[in-house]
Amino acid sequence: MFSAMSLEALQEYWWFIISLLGALLVFLMFVQGGQTLFMQLAKDKTQRDIIINAIGRRWDLTFTTLVTFGGAFFASFPLFYSTSFGGAYWVWILILFSFIIQAVSYEYRNKQANFLGSKTYEWFLFLNGLLAPLLLGTAVGTFFTGSQFIVKFDNVYAGKAISQWVGPAHGLEAALNIANLSLGIAVLFLTRVLGNLYLIHQVDHDEIIENAAKWTKRCTIGFLVFFFIFLGIILTKEGFAYNPQTGQVYMEKYKYLHNLLQWYVLLPFLVGVVLFLWGVYLGGWKKSRSAFWITGLGTVLVVLALFFMAGYNNTAFYPSTADLQSSLTIRNASSSRTTLVTMGYVSLLVPFVLAYIWYAWSQLMHKKIDEADVENDDMAY
Repeated sequence: MFSAMSLEALQEYWWFIISLLGALLVFLMFVQGGQTLFMQLAKDKTQRDIIINAIGRRWDLTFTTLVTFGGAFFASFPLFYSTSFGGAYWVWILILFSFIIQAVSYEYRNKQANFLGSKTYEWFLFLNGLLAPLLLGTAVGTFFTGSQFIVKFDNVYAGKAISQWVGPAHGLEAALNIANLSLGIAVLFLTRVLGNLYLIHQVDHDEIIENAAKWTKRCTIGFLVFFFIFLGIILTKEGFAYNPQTGQVYMEKYKYLHNLLQWYVLLPFLVGVVLFLWGVYLGGWKKSRSAFWITGLGTVLVVLALFFMAGYNNTAFYPSTADLQSSLTIRNASSSRTTLVTMGYVSLLVPFVLAYIWYAWSQLMHKKIDEADVENDDMAY
């Protein structure tokens, strides 16, 4: 199967896998969104415990998917991995640090005699919920706006470093770009929407559900405002295109608008928007449990479309603003054909893994969480 595919087809296949993992990661960040909500939704300690335990039973899924996403990127497009993770390291260090304090907080928040106190660990959870989606969204924004790096492809034969970051900020400068920051804030609000809908789905407490429905509407407004700012900027700007015959990178007017109008991008984008808005309506106005899954599916489709916009249709998915010809594409940044073929066969196991996750998830979500679950459980977070 994979051995019969051309190198170009394998590169496109693996960009699809990367896009799917990225879309699933954004969906699973409802955990981070929920961690920013318990101070607003909960009226007392019992309600706070219910919310934290409902969210906490899924905290490992986001981090596991982030690691898988990074590992897949390293294996399929190693030049991106070495350039971004090796150059924009302050961003990735902050993201990883926020996940470390998240894991520690769930482990020790309710432990007897923890010297920092429960409140400190709750603030750590809030910090992870704030930083992770904001920084990840801002980082993905650079797929459309570019980063400050230089790649010397000939160095691979000389045993020298291929990539070099320009400037002392090492990735933090991305936050100074209004498009990047708008996407980061939009992702933050999106995770809060998903977090609210998850609580409506999973919690058996009328007051929490009522408050979550109310905040679903508010967070949706914030998401739409910043997401449309991001879309408005990138769809009207010049984009980073390349000539498929020569590999030459050049600026193309309305490049990302042209990409959006491709059927394989426009279809999931429009379907995703409709599903997202429908799910918000069901959750925010009807308090329906199914809203979480409908909005989640819409989120996955829209994020998938954004990754398609960034990498397909002869587009540099990691453009360089320091040296245009250093921009990375799925053609010049991928692994060898042998590696892509080998990993292609490994990727056939993914549906079985997803099926197991779905089964385990459905078993754990069978019962809604109420006061008894946190008061009578010695292992409660």
